[in-house]
This record gives sequence, C-alpha cells and structure tokens, in this order.
Amino acid sequence: MTTLEQVRAILRDALSLGSRADGLDAPSPLLGAIPEFDSMAVVAVLTMLEDQFGFTVEDDEVSADVFQTLGALVEFVDWKLSA
Repeated sequence: MTTLEQVRAILRDALSLGSRADGLDAPSPLLGAIPEFDSMAVVAVLTMLEDQFGFTVEDDEVSADVFQTLGALVEFVDWKLSA
C-alpha cells in the first residue's frame, strides 16, 4: 500500500467519509473542501498518522499548508518518514 493509499484510508476513517474517500487523489483539496475536516478532525488525523507511521508531529510542523491537498499531506508524511 502506498503512502497516498494509507493517508486516504486514514482520512476515510477519521472523517467518516466512506466511499467518498475513494475519489480523493493527490490534487484533491482538503481544508475548506470537506465539511467534516474541522479543527477536531485535524487533531484526529494527526494522531492517526502518528500511530500508523510511528513518528511524532511537533506543533511547529503543523500549518494549513500541510492540509491544503491530499498530495501536500502525503508529502508531509513522506518528509516525516525520511527525517
């Protein structure tokens, strides 16, 4: 399973998107485009990413840019994994 597929699955679960998550690809916008993606969902997604991938996200690493698109979120995960 690719990082994109794993992150998409996390979004599906965290946001209860069901089959709507299947339509998400790298350029798909997240913040502001998915009503379920509010501040509490951001915390849930970050927690699930930490659990799934085994890294810790520091407060200063989180910005709206990370959640602009699915691709941006995947790039963030890849960056954390390479650190």
